[in-house]
Amino acid sequence: MFSPRIALSELVDLCRVMRLQLSAGLPIHEVLKKQGERGRAAVREVCARLADRIAVGTSVADAVELEGDVFPPIFLSMLRVGETTGHLAEIFGELEKYFELELDLVRQFRSQTFFPILQFVAAVLVIAGVIFLLGMIAEMTRSAPLITIFGLGGGAGAAAFLGIVVGTLFIIWLIYFILTTVGHQQVWMDRFLLGIPFLGPCLYALVMSRFTLALRLTLDSGLSILKAVRLSLEATGDAYFISHADDIVLDLKNGKTLLESLEASGLFTIDFLDMVASSETSGSVPEMMKHLALQYQEETARQMTFLTRIAAGFVWCCVAGFIIWGIFRLASIYLGALEGRF
Repeated sequence: MFSPRIALSELVDLCRVMRLQLSAGLPIHEVLKKQGERGRAAVREVCARLADRIAVGTSVADAVELEGDVFPPIFLSMLRVGETTGHLAEIFGELEKYFELELDLVRQFRSQTFFPILQFVAAVLVIAGVIFLLGMIAEMTRSAPLITIFGLGGGAGAAAFLGIVVGTLFIIWLIYFILTTVGHQQVWMDRFLLGIPFLGPCLYALVMSRFTLALRLTLDSGLSILKAVRLSLEATGDAYFISHADDIVLDLKNGKTLLESLEASGLFTIDFLDMVASSETSGSVPEMMKHLALQYQEETARQMTFLTRIAAGFVWCCVAGFIIWGIFRLASIYLGALEGRF
């Protein structure tokens, strides 16, 4: 809510402009300077600052890093690859496609969860209204309320019920916020997330799409295999993958092949390693990485779409469960009260 990070829609537009103008041969600091003057209001200030830094000799990645949390981590890690390899325009193109996909999925999730959330709000208000009305009736008839919350009926009971619901939602949000803050870019958190059903396969496909794209670009640029692999692992934006960079690079330094070094890390699937083995033998690793990057990008899109539907379904189930619980809870309290009176 209070994050300074640029909105996804603004990032998509910025990446598109950068891709088109860099492909036309314009210097990056000139492109950013123009965006600082005539770009969208949300990115003008940050683009102007980036242009000023780059104009005095700061690297693109270092200039972006100085902006802190304005850009997502993947933005910085991919820019480092683009700047090192001289493929900034292509990197901006890949970032544009990634942020576009993420934006589409966010919109899908919101549209699919709008009605269940509306039902939830309506159910909470209805239950609070029933508690309030029964309390009013009890006051008029000078009898005990049929439904009470912590012994409170009427307006006080309705307020207590609303407080419980809002407080529970706040606690859930607070736990999520603490976990994401403490676990941000932490090895244990990223390893845990990769093991979660439905979410893990989606994250893995995303990480591998970044890794294969970065490895293809770095190897094509003529970088040494040591630097290419390290940069590619950093481009994943996943702390668990990045934590294995030193071990993989050390294996390569000790004379192991790329296949042996990647296999020893335990990060990669058998199918991926088979592809590496065949391409390393034929000397076509960059070409294979290009093919695999497209494959993982398609897999990421499928997995993210599936995950969005699962998340929307989970929200709907939670709302439906709450409504059903509310109905049976009110019915049991009402029937219990009637039995007590008769």
